[in-house]
Amino acid sequence: MSNDSTKKTLLVTILLSLACSIVVSFAAVSLKPIQDHNVVLDVQRNILSISGLAKNARALDAAEVQKLYAQVKPALVDLKTGKYVQASEEEIAAYDQRTAAKEPAESRALKGAQDIAGIIRQANVAKVYLIEKDGKTESIMLPVHGYGLWSTMYGFLALDIKDLDTVVGFGFYDQKETPGLGGEVDNPIWKGRWPGKKVYDNRGNVALHVIKGAVDPSNPGASEQIDGLAGATLTSNGVSNLLQFWMGDQGFKPFLTNLKAGEA
Repeated sequence: MSNDSTKKTLLVTILLSLACSIVVSFAAVSLKPIQDHNVVLDVQRNILSISGLAKNARALDAAEVQKLYAQVKPALVDLKTGKYVQASEEEIAAYDQRTAAKEPAESRALKGAQDIAGIIRQANVAKVYLIEKDGKTESIMLPVHGYGLWSTMYGFLALDIKDLDTVVGFGFYDQKETPGLGGEVDNPIWKGRWPGKKVYDNRGNVALHVIKGAVDPSNPGASEQIDGLAGATLTSNGVSNLLQFWMGDQGFKPFLTNLKAGEA
C-alpha cells in the first residue's frame, strides 16, 4: 500500500489511536488505587490540621499521618434522627458521604429555600470524626460543604466537645475558587481566625458568619464573625450559607442537641 494513499493514512491513524487508548486506559486503571489512596491521605492530613493534632500536616509522610490519625475515630450519624448509626469499623471506613449524596436511595433532594448551601442533594447519613487525646474525646469534626462562586467547597468544622459551640478549627480540603480571591479560604491566616469563635447565639440560632471587611474586636458580636475575603463576596456568602445549613436543623443541630443530652 502506498505511503501516500488515503487508506494507509487512515489505517495508521486508527492503529495509533487504538494503541494510545490502550496505554491511557491501562495507566488509568493501574494508577487508580494510588490516586484513591492519595485522596484519602489528603483528607486525613486536613483532618489532622483542622483538629489541631498536627501543625503542619502537609509535611508529614504517610506513616506519620497514620500514626497521628489513630487518634481520630470516625462514626456515622443519621441526620434525620440526630443519632449515631450502628455500624462496623469496616462499614464506617467504606462509607463515602459524597457518593451517597448522588444516590436517590441514600439521600434527599433539596428545593428552594431548603437548599441555602446550593448542594442540590443531601446524604441521609454523615461521617463525623471524634478527636481523642490521651484517651479522652476533645473535639468533634463535622463535614460541611456548599457552593461558592465556581465550585462546591468541601471541608470540616471542628467543635470543642465541652460545649459543642466553640470552634476548634475550620478549613476546606476540596475547592476550586479563584486563586487570590475566593481561593483565600485556603490561606492559613484566614483559617487561623476561626478557633475560639462561637457557632450559636444565646437563643440557639446559627450566628457564625463571614462579614464584609474586618471584624471589629470591640463589637459585641465579634465572637460570631469572621473577616470577609477581599474581592470574593460570593465565596464569603457561600461559606456563611453552608454554616447556616449544616449547623441548623437540616444539618447537625439535632445531632449536637442529642450529643449534649447524652442521647446520641
